Amino acid sequence: MSDPHPARASDKEDKRTFLQKVAEFIRPGPDSRDELLETLAEAEDNQIIGAESRVMLEGVIRMAEMTAGDVMVAAPRMDLVNIDAPFDELLHLIIDTAHSRFPVYSGERENIIGILLAKDLLKLQRAPELNIRALLRPAVFVPESKGLNDLLREFRGNRNHLAVVIDEFGRVAGLITIEDVLEQIVGEIEDEFDIAEDEGDIFGLADHTYRVSGDTPVERVNEAFGVTLAGSDPEDHFDTIGGLIAHEMGHVPRRGESHQLAGLRFVVLHTKGGAVKWFKVAPVAGGPAEA
Repeated sequence: MSDPHPARASDKEDKRTFLQKVAEFIRPGPDSRDELLETLAEAEDNQIIGAESRVMLEGVIRMAEMTAGDVMVAAPRMDLVNIDAPFDELLHLIIDTAHSRFPVYSGERENIIGILLAKDLLKLQRAPELNIRALLRPAVFVPESKGLNDLLREFRGNRNHLAVVIDEFGRVAGLITIEDVLEQIVGEIEDEFDIAEDEGDIFGLADHTYRVSGDTPVERVNEAFGVTLAGSDPEDHFDTIGGLIAHEMGHVPRRGESHQLAGLRFVVLHTKGGAVKWFKVAPVAGGPAEA
């Protein structure tokens, strides 16, 4: 005869010790996000988890409350491709920005008609008669209010790595990539432009220009190019070339912008997190650096 009062599954599976039960009764689990973050910090202090694990877990928790609008690249900073641009212009844009995907517009910048993969341009080299429209991939549009958790799930499900962000009025507000989302969890993801400091900060390029890290000390740039870089205000002092150029420009530099100083032309090659990662630097004809 069966037991009229079978043990509940939870009773069978509860393997906590008496002391564990008392501890949990005295101090229950966290009831809010802030308490959960404090618990993670305590777990790190007690060497239950490592520092990197804590940072990633905190990123996952915070990401749950973030939207596409919080981390997107704003529309004015987007690198777009004009569908009517000649092939050489497209090639230079891809080389200078080093992106792998580009939103493509027709007529107005607001009119996004698709996504162009940089690798697909190779097909135009082999068959110039191809219409670039045939190479476009469908563009994915998401609202600014789209939660990052949901967006990451969609990125994984449809294998898209880029989405165009739309504001409440249906206008293009910016773009967001799967890298932007993942960086909220794991921190900044190093890419082909991110080179360790001990590997150098000034590199000669094939076209006789130079790639210079925004973190390069001003003194090192002076020594390398034989110039004396200084701000417009003699009392100002800047440790890095990125800080100096940003101050002289009067705003956060955007990709593609340029500035001339002390006979050198600095072109913003790559930005990340609101700071210049790399400049393309060349002496200005007739400037001090060419003397």
